[in-house]
Amino acid sequence: MITFRMNNLTVQAEPGSTILETARFYGLKIPTLCFHEGLTSWGGCRLCVVEIGEGTRAKLVSSCTYPVEEGLVVRTDTKRVWAARRMMIELMLAMAPGSKVLQDLASEFGVTRVRFKPKNEECILCGLCVRMCAEQMDAKAIGFQNRGHQRKIATPFNIKNPECRLCGGCIYICPACQLRCQGPQAETTLCNACLTMAPTCLDHYDDLQCWMYDNGQCGTCVREKSAAGKIAETTAASHHEPKVR
Repeated sequence: MITFRMNNLTVQAEPGSTILETARFYGLKIPTLCFHEGLTSWGGCRLCVVEIGEGTRAKLVSSCTYPVEEGLVVRTDTKRVWAARRMMIELMLAMAPGSKVLQDLASEFGVTRVRFKPKNEECILCGLCVRMCAEQMDAKAIGFQNRGHQRKIATPFNIKNPECRLCGGCIYICPACQLRCQGPQAETTLCNACLTMAPTCLDHYDDLQCWMYDNGQCGTCVREKSAAGKIAETTAASHHEPKVR
């Protein structure tokens, strides 16, 4: 077994396990988009990034592809990690603003604006459909074409592939195919209909302070800290009040 630290907890994992697999085993929530348990890991969406290492040597890696190491130090929810995730959500929303999955992620992570020009390509190049077709349906009817900003997913030579059995597996697993609540003609790029406005401890600390199901969304520690501050202010003020004789 490999022993390492994750969110100040000592954890163990089998050799060859990834950070994401270990986190899920211990009940720690890491968001994913291009990852699916029935498919090979790809690390393309970068939504599952975590911070490894300490001090100036700390860096961000994709947890779905990074193998665990002896003595590794992992932090799954820091300000740096959340900033990276919010940026990726913004970029993907600009590509597919009609995706309910992305709109829900934006609300969950407090993304309230999209600073990139919407392209409405309705594809975020997560590769889920390509891997589903190849690994689960054993067809390989679709794949990636071109590189850089011209990259896209299509059939060979853009003609109907006889290997396609019209199973619908690619549509079933596609996060961009799940339409947002406002429908295809929504006026805004960002919905925020499910935005949680409760305070989060990440606004006051460098890491989330609890690792529950809705980690960071309860605001309990923030309210307690605020209440303690108000009590301290009241006590200090009472000490300076003039005494009435």
